[in-house]
Amino acid sequence: MESLQTVLLAIQVLVSASLIVFILLQHGRGADAGAAFGSGASATVFGARGSGNFFTRVTSILAFVFIVNSLALAWIAKERMKEQKSLMEGIAPPAVSAPVEVPAQKAEPAVPEAPADEAPATDVPEVPEG
Repeated sequence: MESLQTVLLAIQVLVSASLIVFILLQHGRGADAGAAFGSGASATVFGARGSGNFFTRVTSILAFVFIVNSLALAWIAKERMKEQKSLMEGIAPPAVSAPVEVPAQKAEPAVPEAPADEAPATDVPEVPEG
């Protein structure tokens, strides 16, 4: 599937470049009026009207190939997304090993709490008034 995608992508680039060239080579509709009054456009390789028909046909064919190729590339991309549903899907769960025994620690004696009626001692000295 990847080689097909590579070939289609290369065709897409070539067809795109060809489309750009053929569109830029076409003359506008106003150029026919100049040829009718004897300008140099009538002495072209394809004739006064022949180049328009040739370039128009080639551009139409290239546009059709471009659209079909784009649809094929989109279909391939959709199929690749179906294969990859989740990033975590391909990861294997970690292997479960035997539990490790932790050595018992000596219990420390609990610190007695201060009675609630006594105010906690503070180390802040009193400021004399004055």
